[in-house]
Amino acid sequence: MAKTATAFICQSCGAAHGKWTGKCEGCGAWNTLVEETLGAPGGLPAAAASGRSRTGAVEFAPLSSAEPPPPRFSTGLAELDRVFGGGLARSCAVLVGGDPGIGKSTLLLQSAAAMATAGVRTVYISGEEAVSQIQGRARRLGVAEAPVQLAAETDLRAILKALKSAQPDVVVIDSVQTLWSDGFDAAPGSVAQVRACAQELTRFAKKTGASVILVGHVTKDGQIAGPRVLEHMVDAVFYFEGERGHQFRVLRSVKNRFGPTDEIGVFEMGEHGLSGARDPSALFLGGSEAEASGRAVFAAMEGSRPMLAEVQALVGPEAAGSPRRSVVGWDASRLAMLLAVFETRCGLRLAGRDVYLSVTGGYRIQEPAGDLAAAAALASSLLERATRAGSVYFGEVALSGAIRPVGRIEPRLREAARLGFTRAFAPPGAPERVDGMVVHGISTLKQLIDILQGD
Repeated sequence: MAKTATAFICQSCGAAHGKWTGKCEGCGAWNTLVEETLGAPGGLPAAAASGRSRTGAVEFAPLSSAEPPPPRFSTGLAELDRVFGGGLARSCAVLVGGDPGIGKSTLLLQSAAAMATAGVRTVYISGEEAVSQIQGRARRLGVAEAPVQLAAETDLRAILKALKSAQPDVVVIDSVQTLWSDGFDAAPGSVAQVRACAQELTRFAKKTGASVILVGHVTKDGQIAGPRVLEHMVDAVFYFEGERGHQFRVLRSVKNRFGPTDEIGVFEMGEHGLSGARDPSALFLGGSEAEASGRAVFAAMEGSRPMLAEVQALVGPEAAGSPRRSVVGWDASRLAMLLAVFETRCGLRLAGRDVYLSVTGGYRIQEPAGDLAAAAALASSLLERATRAGSVYFGEVALSGAIRPVGRIEPRLREAARLGFTRAFAPPGAPERVDGMVVHGISTLKQLIDILQGD
């Protein structure tokens, strides 16, 4: 009898190693290698190892043929439909990740209830909660009367058998890390189990025409736990973001074969669950505080949607020891770059000072266009000069101190003008006036500092 093949699999990145080592050579993580039994000697799939395979005819279609777009279900939440690209497409596998307690299960239970009420056969399977717990959440959300079929199960074979019998249109699995297949000896949540279960559920979606939504846990770095191939298997990947202390949540698309890949949906957590935000552009602006230094408003673009967010900065006095750098809602490496540009190109001494930067409302700036707003907030705090009320900022800061152009300038300006802003600072080439708003083109970071000192 052939010996069963084993390998040491990294639980962070899925890299396979022939022997155990303390550090994974693939991702550099420590103590993440676990011995797992492969599907067959040599790591081949069972069918390939046994020499048996099924062959079928492959049908080709000309590139010029016009295939109709896949039909879609409305999820009952306009913001969710927007991120999906107009609704949930048939035969698709969707992966939704997010921090624990952020509201993933709440969002999907609300959506499942809305689709079931509209006549879509919907199944909700949980591997983390009992049926009574899901029913209790449904009562709190006011959707207990929706005809959603519930189950609490982790055995993949039993789940697939039940789904073939129920013939649902939409399946929600919460979560994929809790499932296990009897074809592997590894524990639930391991790389082999997550990969096998996700593959089987994706295959079920393609064969039956059902839409499968998988909930995924995330690591401490914010990435979906399990092998990276998991994100390649599915058709769409979304991340649910937000801070527990804030009522706003953002569903961000990072991969979508049936829609845009840079769209977001903004939700507000209330007493009866999540609802679409009424005016997302104004949600992340600061309150009516007294005029103070260290504040600047950034005009962002999220897919086709312009968003405004307030950036706040605080530059402390000279630190006796090692200065602190604290960032919330922005990339810490870009802050380090910006501080170096201030030192080298503008002559502002920041190396020995504590620096704190935060984006209000739990919003996270993803695009380089936020550099200019962050620079304005930092310079305002350092110089103790408040930015003029009614101003917005956007532009990318180069290492030379130049302000580089960004895309979609006019939609940013029009949205800021709609919300009552009267002045904008933008890269060169922007229109001088938009909807009554005066636009100042800035070519260097030093020019921004001169403006702040003169205001």
